[in-house]
Amino acid sequence: MIVQAIATNVITGFLGVGKTSFIQGLLASKPSNERWAVLVNEFGEVGIDGSLLGSSDNQVQIKEVPGGCLCCAAGVPLQVAITELIRRSKPDRLLIEPTGLGHPKAIIKLLMQSQLASTLKIEQSLCLVDATKVADKRYTEHDIFQQQIQIADTVLAAKADSYQSDELKQLQQLLKAWQLEANLVPLSSINADTERFASDYQPLLHGRSAQAAHLAQSVKPAAMSVLQPVSIFADTAPQQIDFDADGCFHCSNSHDGFETASWVFDVSYEFEFDALVSWIKSLSVLRLKAVLITDEGIAAFNYVDGQLSVQELDDVMDSRLEMIADSVQQWSTITAQLQAMSKRYA
Repeated sequence: MIVQAIATNVITGFLGVGKTSFIQGLLASKPSNERWAVLVNEFGEVGIDGSLLGSSDNQVQIKEVPGGCLCCAAGVPLQVAITELIRRSKPDRLLIEPTGLGHPKAIIKLLMQSQLASTLKIEQSLCLVDATKVADKRYTEHDIFQQQIQIADTVLAAKADSYQSDELKQLQQLLKAWQLEANLVPLSSINADTERFASDYQPLLHGRSAQAAHLAQSVKPAAMSVLQPVSIFADTAPQQIDFDADGCFHCSNSHDGFETASWVFDVSYEFEFDALVSWIKSLSVLRLKAVLITDEGIAAFNYVDGQLSVQELDDVMDSRLEMIADSVQQWSTITAQLQAMSKRYA
């Protein structure tokens, strides 16, 4: 039986801003006597961020929910995912990372309206923002970007050490223009400095969310009955990957005007690292994330705004890749290109 409400933080940010890396830092610096759980919502159809955050253990449980925004289908995926995670991990703190193209206002409302409201204590909501995007109307006029900042108690100016002299000021001016009172904190490029996370960023998680409370006031009481009841002991089946005869799984979908495609290759595939790097840099997509077994080891690839970062990993069960584009792509051609850059071992 849950006696004390679980401290819960929603951490948002647009595509490629560094949410997963930030959460990695929080997990590495969490108090040793606390159990934490992380719910990761991915826009694509297969999970990748779980591999980046690391494996679940007794102190940190990680659950991925791929395939679009958590708030869809009357919020049932969100309720089921959280109840399962709570049942398994009994956490002291829950971090929720919605997809960068999710609907954060709807997620906050669901957390405060559903039967989970008495189980969760909504604390500070954090939003990572790349201030170099503030001058780009494709971001500032995008409803999701606006929602992410509007629900934030703290805005983290991500990659602050790479800003030009006036870019942080432009972000400050944007918050003022939108009449937002969020705390603005510069966040330099993420590294493994756990002491820095413990001293500078862990405190930002604590305290009731003023923005969530304000948002709750605008919710009509009738909306409380929209959600279908979900048992606190609900369970969800693990994601099944149906490989074809070549050991490959591929699917694609459309969400909110964006096109997504996902691939999973079984463990027998080994990709050519140098060829992958050149190929990724040639793509015209909004975002690419991948965890791949290569001839130079296991690597995580993150490609956004023409910038590619690579991270070495210890272990994976298979190779996975996801893309997000703003127009339909020749996915079958990309599948063939990926297979051409790999060898398969029995």
